Amino acid sequence: MTLLWVKALHIIFMVAWFAGIFYLPRLFVYHAQTESAEVSAQLKVMERRLLYFVTPFALLTLVFGVWLIIAYGSAWFSASGWMHIKLLLVILLYGYHLYCFKLLADFANDRNRRSHKFYRIFNEVPVFALFAIVILAILKPF
Repeated sequence: MTLLWVKALHIIFMVAWFAGIFYLPRLFVYHAQTESAEVSAQLKVMERRLLYFVTPFALLTLVFGVWLIIAYGSAWFSASGWMHIKLLLVILLYGYHLYCFKLLADFANDRNRRSHKFYRIFNEVPVFALFAIVILAILKPF
């Protein structure tokens, strides 16, 4: 597989992953707002299916990203300060993704104690991370 294919697959899986982590917290907003048992039950199903659907995309993003780093080599990696910052942001995003599993369990077990306002703010975190990651990857400022 050529390096361009690896890069293309990394981007494709990243976009698919981000689609899910943009939408899941929005479902949490609706879930935190509802007082209807029927709506809550439907949201529980939607949240679980979405998180389990996008998790393989997160893993494949990681696989192809690591493949790229290995292919470019340790000298390139050492000289690419921007990549170190990008990787820190990516690690934080994986933490965000894992935290979504905890929130999913809280909703599934009717233990949510957070307001819809919390989830509205929580929903913006991956947006800002994506802005920073793309800017770092394209501009390579360090």
